[in-house]
Amino acid sequence: MTVLSLLLLVAGAGASHTPARADAPKPVKVFLLAGQSNMEGKAPNALLDSQAADAKTKDLFAHLRAGDKWAVRDDVFVKFLDRKGPLTVGFGSPGRTGAELEFGTALGNHFDEPVLLVKAAWGGHSLYKQFRPPAAGLPADAVLEKELKQARDRVRQNNEKNKKTDPLPTLDEIKKGYGESYRAMLAEVKGATENMGTLFPALKGRPFELAGFVWFQGWNDQYNGAETEYEANLKHLINDVRKDLKAPKLPVVIAAMGQNGSKPATGPMLVIQKAQLAMNEVPEYRGNVKAVRTDVLVDTAAEELFPTWRENKEKWDKIGGDFPYHYLGSAIWFNRIGKSLADAMLELHKNKP
Repeated sequence: MTVLSLLLLVAGAGASHTPARADAPKPVKVFLLAGQSNMEGKAPNALLDSQAADAKTKDLFAHLRAGDKWAVRDDVFVKFLDRKGPLTVGFGSPGRTGAELEFGTALGNHFDEPVLLVKAAWGGHSLYKQFRPPAAGLPADAVLEKELKQARDRVRQNNEKNKKTDPLPTLDEIKKGYGESYRAMLAEVKGATENMGTLFPALKGRPFELAGFVWFQGWNDQYNGAETEYEANLKHLINDVRKDLKAPKLPVVIAAMGQNGSKPATGPMLVIQKAQLAMNEVPEYRGNVKAVRTDVLVDTAAEELFPTWRENKEKWDKIGGDFPYHYLGSAIWFNRIGKSLADAMLELHKNKP
């Protein structure tokens, strides 16, 4: 898909959509939440249920509850690929919840207007490849040729092993993989906003305003040297999203990699973390882009138990629910991240002209 067709794809996604009338409803605040598996959300719903009922932790979840059930917002809505509905638990990976719960709750409490969260997240997708923004261009020809050879070798081996005749990949197919998630992300925004009234009848007839972009990603850029390009690619991402969504000063919040938790980040993770936090020092981004640390929000109880979780499975199921690369599946950690992202977004909104 060309950049021109991308621009046409999101032509309806600017800040002004419907002529203003004195009695017109205020625009729905639309926030794009994008990234890989951690933006999908990895805290098990069963863990949230358990901790919301546990005397030791229930106060952390009380503001998300309505009596003995999870609150279902009537002013915040979520569109996450093939799922949609009012904000509540369960809008993460299947059977799980992510940062959108606290993020949407905080924004819903703040804004008088309805809020729509458009989640575009796919596990294992890097900024180097799948989310690669148009301004980054394609990698060098030698890189593409090497990838093509590896892809062809895999198909040949599979054909020989399974007596198949699958066609070999082409260079055009290799090139097409770069930016595929970036393009899909724009398509998610277009689909959600163009069909807002159909997807969410409560929003029918309302205009909308693109109000923010949240980026929660990084793990898959730790390999094959991709981390060395991360800072440049992240700048391209911010600029291209703003350009393609026709929102030049769109507030952008970045969740910096923090799976290191209480331990200092090292190696490629540290390179990416520094690249993300460096956005706070870019002169033209001051007041409209903010990166926040996620490691300082660590759930220390989950972190301390994780090394022996297999021997303490019953206890672990009441504290965590995944591996370190998914922030231990900690509901507390994901909720803290969501709240921190919301606080940063609202801070940027105070600076809007």
